[in-house]
Amino acid sequence: MAVSTAPPAPEAVRRWALLAVAVAVLVVAFGVVLSTGVGGPAAAQAVSGPGLCAAAVAAALGCLIRATAFRGRIRAGWTLLGLGVLSWGIGLACAVWLGVRPGAVPVPSGADVGYHGMILLTSAGLLALPVATQSAANRARSVLDGLMVAASLLLIAWFLVLEPLIEARDDSALALYIHLGYPLGDIVMVTIVVYMLALRRRRGRDSGHLALVGAGIVAFAVSDIGYAYLNLTGAYASGSATDIGWFAGFSLILLAATKPAGSHAPADRALPPADGESGQPFGVLLPYVAVLASLFTSFVWYARTGHATDFVAYTRSVLILLIVGRQLLTLLENRNLTRDLETRVADRTAELYGSEQRFHSLVQHSTDVVTVVGTDAVVLYQSESVQRIFGWRPRTLTGRPLTGVLDLESGARLADALRSVSGRPHASTVIELTVPHRTRGPRQAEITVTNLLDDPNVGGLVLNTRDITERRELQEQLVHEAYHDALTQLANRALFRERVAEALEQRGEDDEVSVLFLDLDGFKEVNDSLGHLAGDQLLIRVAERLTASVRAGDVVARFGGDEFAVLIRSARGAGEAEAVARRIVDGLPEPFRIDTRDLHVRGSIGLASHATLAAGEAGYTDDAEQLMRNADLAMYQAKGAAGSSLASYDPRMLAGLVERLELEADLRLALDRGELRLHYQPTINLADSLVVGFEALVRWQHPVRGMISPLDFIPIAEATGLIVPLGRWVLEEACRQAMEWAERDGRRPVKMAVNVSVRQFDRSDLPAVVREVLTETGMPADQLCLEMTESVLMTDTEENLSQLVRLKALGVTLAIDDFGTGYSSLAYLRRFPVDTLKIDRSFVERLGDQADDAALAGTIVQLGQSLGMSTVAEGIEEYGQLAALRDMGCTFAQGFYFSRPVPAEEAGRLLLEGAGAQP
Repeated sequence: MAVSTAPPAPEAVRRWALLAVAVAVLVVAFGVVLSTGVGGPAAAQAVSGPGLCAAAVAAALGCLIRATAFRGRIRAGWTLLGLGVLSWGIGLACAVWLGVRPGAVPVPSGADVGYHGMILLTSAGLLALPVATQSAANRARSVLDGLMVAASLLLIAWFLVLEPLIEARDDSALALYIHLGYPLGDIVMVTIVVYMLALRRRRGRDSGHLALVGAGIVAFAVSDIGYAYLNLTGAYASGSATDIGWFAGFSLILLAATKPAGSHAPADRALPPADGESGQPFGVLLPYVAVLASLFTSFVWYARTGHATDFVAYTRSVLILLIVGRQLLTLLENRNLTRDLETRVADRTAELYGSEQRFHSLVQHSTDVVTVVGTDAVVLYQSESVQRIFGWRPRTLTGRPLTGVLDLESGARLADALRSVSGRPHASTVIELTVPHRTRGPRQAEITVTNLLDDPNVGGLVLNTRDITERRELQEQLVHEAYHDALTQLANRALFRERVAEALEQRGEDDEVSVLFLDLDGFKEVNDSLGHLAGDQLLIRVAERLTASVRAGDVVARFGGDEFAVLIRSARGAGEAEAVARRIVDGLPEPFRIDTRDLHVRGSIGLASHATLAAGEAGYTDDAEQLMRNADLAMYQAKGAAGSSLASYDPRMLAGLVERLELEADLRLALDRGELRLHYQPTINLADSLVVGFEALVRWQHPVRGMISPLDFIPIAEATGLIVPLGRWVLEEACRQAMEWAERDGRRPVKMAVNVSVRQFDRSDLPAVVREVLTETGMPADQLCLEMTESVLMTDTEENLSQLVRLKALGVTLAIDDFGTGYSSLAYLRRFPVDTLKIDRSFVERLGDQADDAALAGTIVQLGQSLGMSTVAEGIEEYGQLAALRDMGCTFAQGFYFSRPVPAEEAGRLLLEGAGAQP
């Protein structure tokens, strides 16, 4: 039967209250009739017999009906209670039948069988009710308590009932025993009820039903005592006031059987264990209360009569032995409890000691140094890990101001940090300082300061110090590599643009800012004929010659390939930019000695100054970018001349932009005319050399110009915003093609990589667009990889982070394209949900050569592994590069060594046949 913890319904409570009122009225009316003798003895007998029979039957039916609502021991208990009450009713019916015949009701008779049957059945029913499971000690205590209560009640009954009955007997011994059985049986039932009430109260359980049953049995006991005494003296007659107790007892049992229940224990098992004597004091004190009551009764009786019987002496002795036994049992339990408590305290102490040792070990072997200082920076506690990490012994630092160990600037910053948190409990702040190592010089450290002054276990400011020197060195290395050309160590495009912007911002009225663009002529022939190693050496020598030709404050940069740039700041009208450009042009024809060969290259230089920018392009918002573009235009003008040449920017060169505008207009119509095509370059798994996916690359088949390179029209699309519809078309076509291959080959779609522009990230609907495309094409989200440049991480950081998080929630893969050519701090890489780093081809070019310079490529691969990202190497053109990347642990690769970007039909064949990579 399920456990119900719900309170009884209000309607059921009201019905039971009305029944209780009605029963109370009947009991009062019954008592008035029998006690006042209204109508004479005949009327009292006419009311008593049928009334008692009806009350017994009603109580029996109530118990039996209640039993049907339960199973197990509860059902058995209520059934036996009902049968016991019914047995008494049958006995009464027999007495009434015998009473209508001439003469008194004989003793013994069938009525006595029914009466005594109630004692046996009711006692069995009470014992059948479930009680708490007890330990052996508690069971022994329960037995002793029951015997003490029974002996005490027996002694009280002896004084009040039994001895007077024995002295007043004038009938047979059997009749005496029968009459004595009533009070003795009542003692047994009352003992059981009282003890069970005490046990249930000790458990804190509802005992209302059992209390009503117990009250009814007490009422029975009062009437049975009176009946036994009056019967022995021949003074009992049906309808006397003695019958009121029986009627009240039946009424109370009826109310107990009909009382609504608020919760039920499971019917087929005992209540939960109840060990010990904790809980309600009533159950603990009950045996002693009964003993005191019996002793008090004994004292009063002896004071009145002046004598005592052997029975009284024996009973007192038994009580004394029971009390002694119970005290011995309690003493043993207390000793066991004391030992148990001592064991638990010892175990808990050992546990706390072990926990303390584990904490101590963790602190001492942690990568952090834990220091507790006061508000004055004096060290209160220093973990031993400081010696392992910074070389200082803990006792050397303890008791002295920590600021005294640091340099002046770091000490002042630490003092400011301590003051900033000392007034705010549990506040914390993070600072980076230079911390001296005892033997290895200064180290960079990250310190987290937490205010635990109010914590009684700490009472200070806690400093968690971590050595971040290697991390800072790696970050500085990445910053340097991001801003410098890996081959020549010159500034790259990103750093050069920043320097131009700074120069323009700091320019005075009489200052001039000029930019030179240099492109080598004939460099491709050197690469093709002598190889990349010779080409790299040539670029290095060109960089050295450029650096020697410029002034000390000028900035020389390499943009990639054979393109160089120079930033010159000078006084207006001094002509210094032209002089530097002329020195470069004059110095380039001198041969470059590479190994045993003299190599000759020419150069074309474009020169643009801020003066011409102000005169011709005042409407542009990005002066630095426009100045670089103007120098680029001038350089292309110089290339048209034979030999090494120099050309200065002229606003008339903007005429060349007309062609660009025409190209832009044609690009706007290219999508509608179906002129765009996708080519696919395979991505190879370096572990097994299998094609695992493709990168979708857009091509423009112009009806007049023919195939136009993405380098010519993608910048136009970026600048005009056409990249947004163009990007959606590429995404749709790439996903559609992947699904077409999957349906043709009967397998899951391959991984498809699609480039996403910064301009697309500027639109908040990018995740929605990607979701729509995935839904329309049926492309699995985890098979789509969106590639972006590092600039996405550095511009509109919070908004782009939100875009990336929403894209990642779709299930797509995110990759950083051309990694290493921009600037991505470790903090950004950890913060953004990126899955893949694509190593730029410029870092792959020299892999496998004799002068192998794989440091940066290896660093990027290790960085990706440490961040849980896969790495893709771009631009692999020879086996040596492939082997080097495999040794580094690079995951995937792309390049002409495997395949050029090819149309969809040829890419489908590559997917089936492989790209020809050798394991």
